[in-house]
Amino acid sequence: MSMYKVAVVGDKDSILGFKALGVTTYPVTGSEEAVDALQQIAKGKFAVVCITEAVAEQIQPQVEALQNKTLPAVVLIPNNKGTLGLGMAQIKRNAEKAIGADILFGKEGS
Repeated sequence: MSMYKVAVVGDKDSILGFKALGVTTYPVTGSEEAVDALQQIAKGKFAVVCITEAVAEQIQPQVEALQNKTLPAVVLIPNNKGTLGLGMAQIKRNAEKAIGADILFGKEGS
């Protein structure tokens, strides 16, 4: 039986801890390395890929292309310097797409 894997892409300092959990890590220092990492992930058997928001921001078209596939699920995570708000915005968009309304951040009476 073949198992799906989990990958994480980002700067070395932000993703180092994932390696201890058995996650396949792709430390990158620039957008070219990040694009190469996503291409390798797309060819592999990955169910989930976590990408730091800072890296995802640099290679947005490639991230969006991967998000349009059934697998892997793409999750944007903050790096070790904090969040850019991209991951939460993605969750909001996905919830709106699935439900048809902004149930997470909408204000009552608006």
